[in-house]
Amino acid sequence: MTWTQQDGLETVETGIPSNYSRLIARELDLTFNQLPRLLHGTGLPIKQFLSEDSLLTPGQQIQILRNALALSGQPEFGLRVGKRLTPATHGAMGFAASSSPDLLSALQAIHTFLPTRVSVIQLHLQQIEDHLECRLVFLMQLDDDLQRCVAETIIMTLLAFGEFIVGRPLHEAEIGFAYPPPQYQEIYSKCMSGRIRFGCDHLMLRLPMMLCREPNASANNENYRLALQQCESMLAELQTQKPSYQTRLKKMMLSRPPGTLSEEEAAAALFMSKRTLARKLKKEDCSFRQIRDEILSRQAADYLSGSQLSVEAIASLLNYHDNASFRRAFKRWFGRSPTQYRQHGNSSDTAPRSRH
Repeated sequence: MTWTQQDGLETVETGIPSNYSRLIARELDLTFNQLPRLLHGTGLPIKQFLSEDSLLTPGQQIQILRNALALSGQPEFGLRVGKRLTPATHGAMGFAASSSPDLLSALQAIHTFLPTRVSVIQLHLQQIEDHLECRLVFLMQLDDDLQRCVAETIIMTLLAFGEFIVGRPLHEAEIGFAYPPPQYQEIYSKCMSGRIRFGCDHLMLRLPMMLCREPNASANNENYRLALQQCESMLAELQTQKPSYQTRLKKMMLSRPPGTLSEEEAAAALFMSKRTLARKLKKEDCSFRQIRDEILSRQAADYLSGSQLSVEAIASLLNYHDNASFRRAFKRWFGRSPTQYRQHGNSSDTAPRSRH
């Protein structure tokens, strides 16, 4: 039996979360005054780099990695960074993968939602007989040192997910690197489990299907479902052709706990005043409140129709200070109470009311 999963991987110029680069700065043990050396050639102000909501272009991310290699003076720097990456580092995608039913489901989630985290590499999954091959394809032309660094980091990321889910090192894994053995090749076996080969036709990780289907001891169906919904929303936003302010705000809101992003914080992250942001949103026929309501109403409806959580628990998850405030907001959105919505959630007249 052979199957291939390659759909859903449109090449889009997505923003890369800056947390990866801040992790690189920590690995290099840089002080605040040394950050310009890491950011050289990127055009990034330090304030923007340090902002939790900031996104980097693929070119900026690659330049930071190039600078980091030079600053470290260590060709094995990709392995050092890879050691720091845990499932939690990867946001909603990492949450979905780590709470998935098994390793196969986790890898499928990574395959689908990797574009929400990076846009320089794609993951293809293919079952060949009794093994799953995870093949990685670069979308940008990189020099040899950078390609090796990224390859080391992404393979260690996949192994970290596997070890988290299976609960032990993946000794059955076969790892193939598409470059000759580096001078420091002995370090690979200290960082990675399984059989390692160099000079392969492509970058890949091969795992037994039996291993991929072992149940995840940390699986959580509710967390998995909610994380998938968040990832799907983020992916849909990324595939919007025009990078409107509305789209950028939605992505900011989806990357934070529900309801926590204020209008002042959003404006500051976009390096403009609150009044300027309001004016730009008005040109797009929307407002900060409308965008916030759209996201919160959708999340509230998903919780009510797809979980057994109490109304009080949902209000807390959406960061409402009290149950009454949430109920009033819900009535404004849907014209009915949360309890009535849960009882008739699939009715055709339950779409949110217009919030213009």
